Amino acid sequence: MTTTTLALLVPLLPFLGSAAGLLLGRTAPGYVRPLAVLPTLAAAVLAAVVAVRQGGGKPIEAATQLTPTGSVPIDLALNIDGFAALVAVLVGVVASCVQIYSTGYLRDDPRYPSYAALVSLFTSAMLLVVYSGDLMVLLVGWEIMGICSYFLVGHYWETPEARAASLKAFLVTKLGDVPFLIGLFALAADAGTFRIDGILGAVAAGALDHPTLVALLLLAGVAGKSAQFPLHTWLPDAMAGPTPVSALIHAATMVAAGIYFVARLLPVFASSAAAMTVLAVMAAVTMVGSALAALAQDDIKRVLAYSTIGQLGYMAGALAVGDRGAAVFHLLAHGAFKALLFLAAGVVIHAAGTNSLSAMSRMSGLTKRIPDAYWTMTVALLALAALPPFAGFFSKEAVLVAAEHTALGDRTVAPAGAGWTVLVAGLLTALLTAAYATRLWLLAFRGRGAEAPHHGRQPVAMTAVLWLLAIPSLGFGLTVTYLDDWFDGHALTPTVTTAVLGTGIAVVGAAVTYAVWRTLAARTPATTAPAGEAVPTQVAHPDAEAGQVEAETLRLPHPAEDPADPGRALLGPLHGPAAAGFHLDALYTAAFVRPVLAAASLVRFLDREVVDTYVRGAGTGTQWLGRLVRRAQTGNVQTYLSALLAGSVVLAIAAVLVAAGA
Repeated sequence: MTTTTLALLVPLLPFLGSAAGLLLGRTAPGYVRPLAVLPTLAAAVLAAVVAVRQGGGKPIEAATQLTPTGSVPIDLALNIDGFAALVAVLVGVVASCVQIYSTGYLRDDPRYPSYAALVSLFTSAMLLVVYSGDLMVLLVGWEIMGICSYFLVGHYWETPEARAASLKAFLVTKLGDVPFLIGLFALAADAGTFRIDGILGAVAAGALDHPTLVALLLLAGVAGKSAQFPLHTWLPDAMAGPTPVSALIHAATMVAAGIYFVARLLPVFASSAAAMTVLAVMAAVTMVGSALAALAQDDIKRVLAYSTIGQLGYMAGALAVGDRGAAVFHLLAHGAFKALLFLAAGVVIHAAGTNSLSAMSRMSGLTKRIPDAYWTMTVALLALAALPPFAGFFSKEAVLVAAEHTALGDRTVAPAGAGWTVLVAGLLTALLTAAYATRLWLLAFRGRGAEAPHHGRQPVAMTAVLWLLAIPSLGFGLTVTYLDDWFDGHALTPTVTTAVLGTGIAVVGAAVTYAVWRTLAARTPATTAPAGEAVPTQVAHPDAEAGQVEAETLRLPHPAEDPADPGRALLGPLHGPAAAGFHLDALYTAAFVRPVLAAASLVRFLDREVVDTYVRGAGTGTQWLGRLVRRAQTGNVQTYLSALLAGSVVLAIAAVLVAAGA
């Protein structure tokens, strides 16, 4: 088969699996799991074959006109360069791991068929975004991912948190998608085409009339989809969905789409110094702010969610200094270890028996009970902290090296100020990342909370996936010297300056966090409920159906906060605001939600009291007139004759008066 045919099958197979899963979910449930796993796994294999054949060389291109438009044509086009080939492999591998993991994690969920079908559709949409050579076709995948995230985040729709989170994710991303769509049309109007290769050719020829406007409009959509400041607030709340969905969204789909889009169209953004500066500032604020927030969270999934936001900030920072190779390299490395982190967190939560026990201050005794999650999560956290030789070290160093070159004027794609902004923020974030990664490991695996009831060994489908993802989390960075052809031909190896500085800062962050934890643990005894006192809670057993919980009595820490939490001591007065996400949701509520609700109330009042008053008045007048006419219909002939005679007399008198006046 030709490479083009194989590439077409990559997004098509998960789509067909999704359609078949929805059709057969009720009538033939035995086929649901094979239809979820096999098409996605086959797509991952084919994506790897396409990547090998592409080899980082000339892009694979093919196109056919999708529909005549009368102006700018829309083509069903493929444009697979080295970036697209590698990102597609990442999407396929992570999606396959998520589907396999979900067969164990949601084995008794009655809505598993629809869940699996939506995950396959989600995967197909992201692969369409990756391979598409036409922006309108790319937009189709972009929007399908939005609706899939709405349904998947709201999978546990019985809970108000899931319903609110799914709606918030949908609305916030759509808020960015509106200017994004306008930007796409403006870009196509300037370039005369929606084809990516045609747009890049127009940029090279200087044919864009409004580069800054177009770039800023597109950045709004990127900020929403990739959870960058100020449209990042939906991502931590999206943790209300199943943990495998979190792994898929954070590692390979949805949030990766915005970064990938900028990487594909980086010359468009680089044509505007203002846009690159805005992107650099946005990345810097996102990196530092999310790292501070992660250091204050107690929920293990929210820590990882803010971590994703910060790592996406690294990628945006690399793009802001004009190095898409570093951005995509970090995207690939981050996809491996972040998928591992979320899936390992799912095993932790599964062992505790409920999402409500994902609070790290309530964890204890997990090291021996779930050794697979313990060791693999340790690997992933070391990669997240960017310590050598783990994958995160090499990819983070690539970002810092790119920022350093731009700051020192060695590269002129972006302003030097953007380089300094990204470099300083990146180093500070490296310190904070190592701190919150160490804190997560200490509280989750060395904590002194109450030990939840043991629910047996974890399914093999869940633990096997962890070890599979641990391999790239550990070794992917070591392949950096062999991937130059896929990354625009320039090396991404660390330099001595950034390697020593970045690693030293990370070690300091981890060491200080550990020292503070040891000091607090020595000063304060483990906090538990008084002897004989039981604290009731709701625990959902792994064998229970979705939405079902059983009341159990656990001996939980009281109060919930672990006094040996180093995050509170390290942040000091910043802990409260950081734990609340710096109150951005409250700010948005005051600045936007309440005014909109007030305006809606005013409109409702005017509609009810003014418009409806006129409508009711018109109806009432008609009713009164009808009543008067009805009263005149007495059925008495003498009355009718008298009225007729009286009317005739009145008419005669009127006629005489008119004649006299004339």
